[in-house]
Amino acid sequence: MMSAPRLFAGLVDDAGLFPPEELTMRAASARHRADEAAADPVLTHRFLCPVGRLRELRDTLTAEDRFALGLITDLDARTVSRTLDRLADEPRLTPAVIEGPLPSGADRRESARLALAALEEVPAQVPCHIEVPLTEGRQDALEVIAEGGRAAKVRCGGLSADKFPDPERLGAFVHACATHGVPFKATAGLHHAVRHRDDRTGLTHHGFLNLLLAACRVTDGGTAADAVDVLRSTDAEALAAEARRIPDHSAKAARTLFVAYGSCSTGEPLQDLRALGLT
Repeated sequence: MMSAPRLFAGLVDDAGLFPPEELTMRAASARHRADEAAADPVLTHRFLCPVGRLRELRDTLTAEDRFALGLITDLDARTVSRTLDRLADEPRLTPAVIEGPLPSGADRRESARLALAALEEVPAQVPCHIEVPLTEGRQDALEVIAEGGRAAKVRCGGLSADKFPDPERLGAFVHACATHGVPFKATAGLHHAVRHRDDRTGLTHHGFLNLLLAACRVTDGGTAADAVDVLRSTDAEALAAEARRIPDHSAKAARTLFVAYGSCSTGEPLQDLRALGLT
């Protein structure tokens, strides 16, 4: 059986609070509630929320709500510990994943060790993703993250051109994660399935389908150059055809590597996949 459903299942986290959508908390929680009711299998049904806005989120919840949270936080032990304590008596909010940036510092190995130390109290069943800048020292950080049994996160875009890594750096990151056995999440800029230029901003965005296929290629023994090649493609038909050819075992391996990404729109990814005939 071919595996487009497995390739896309549980792919999209709800990042409605973040730019460019930047919904109000009330609008974001209402949309999340509606998405949960619709239960589309492409969505993770995790709600990404900065720890500084948890009180605001609580104020929008109903008694029946049960949100699986993606907690966005600084990775220092005090902040993480306090956040877990705050949620211990809140049955409507369950930590499902914790994400945060690599602590600042020139020594990436030491920064990664500090991040791991901050996450020591997190229950084993809660995945933790450390955002690694695609700059010098990223390999060192990934090695330490691998040794600590945690996962990585990569930023694929933002509100300015400098926030978008080129395909070479992103492809090298995907390949390095596969080499070190480090699962990763992605964030920002992945608004559509296929690499494209946004006519409003002039910025070229990576496609989440391109990134998925890069993960497929490297977990199937491909090189960083193979990942870069598919990340550069703007051929929607060719990318969709490649996705349809991915066998089930390869899709499983790729999704073990690339576990999810945050999207400010939970509707656009679903629309794109339907338009490409992939769901």
